[in-house]
Amino acid sequence: MNNNYDKIANHYDTLSRLVFFKSQVNAQINQLQHLPKDSSVLIVGGGTGWILEEIAKIYPSGLKIVYVEISAKMIAISQKRNCKNNQIKFVHLGIEDFVVDIVFDVILTPFLFDNFAAQRAAKVFDQLNAYLKKDGLWFLVDFSLNKNNGNWWKWLLLKSMYSFFKLLGIVEANHLIDMNPYFLNAGYKILELRSYYGNFIKAVIFKKIK
Repeated sequence: MNNNYDKIANHYDTLSRLVFFKSQVNAQINQLQHLPKDSSVLIVGGGTGWILEEIAKIYPSGLKIVYVEISAKMIAISQKRNCKNNQIKFVHLGIEDFVVDIVFDVILTPFLFDNFAAQRAAKVFDQLNAYLKKDGLWFLVDFSLNKNNGNWWKWLLLKSMYSFFKLLGIVEANHLIDMNPYFLNAGYKILELRSYYGNFIKAVIFKKIK
């Protein structure tokens, strides 16, 4: 399992909207108003790259974006997006193999950590934490289950999703990892928290304090 979505790349957005309507899209778009002007941005697991066009609507130029995606087909689709005059570097790698000697103003990880087992999730978090500047922003969007919002239909839907992706040999995870403790233990502060799709999707903007 390498969390590669090549097998469904051409249908991923359609499947997402079929199940979640535009909740996954809106959760990400609504965070973009907090993007700093002329910032350096790392996007990990951005899928088909539609987010690049949404970013370009806000800032047609001035951004330096590194786009890391393990799926070659997702990269190919993303490269066709209209990014206006922003600088985009596409990197076809799994995030664990991505090495960079700079730090970023903003990191976006849309629906990334739900792919990982606990050990890999912790490793990737530590890696990305090192790539974010002090006072930098981390835009996290992912599924969320807890005692307050873990209704039976959410557990059932999540189990069905994992079973589907397991059948296709796409993801390694069997259950959802709560990433909130990782951020809080690393000294992040929550700037904004929004919920979508009956609180099943959580969009958080963290600020790196330490």
